[in-house]
Amino acid sequence: MNWYLEVLKKYAVFSGRARRKEYWMFILFNSIVSIVLFVIGQAIDVEILSSLYSLAVLLPSLGVTIRRLHDTNRSGWWILIGLVPLAGFIVLLVFTVSDSQPGDNQYGPNPKAAMA
Repeated sequence: MNWYLEVLKKYAVFSGRARRKEYWMFILFNSIVSIVLFVIGQAIDVEILSSLYSLAVLLPSLGVTIRRLHDTNRSGWWILIGLVPLAGFIVLLVFTVSDSQPGDNQYGPNPKAAMA
């Protein structure tokens, strides 16, 4: 839960680097909350709940994805490859699953080194 809240605290931070764990834990908790809100919305016949939540976490999601790309030494503009139907999703998935670049890069110090 701490990883999820940490990303929300960095609401619109698009600079720096994000570890794999930070990114994937945010994705996990974001997915769980989305599913729960969808089910609650269906149960009480208010379908806008999950849409409002998705809109609320749009900027944090973009921010953590861009920081994750920075961690693999790629520009944040690579996020636009996700707009290409299947191939773009696969490429973006490979980039986010890749290990960080060791040491510092042009986007900042390695967050793994800061945690050690």
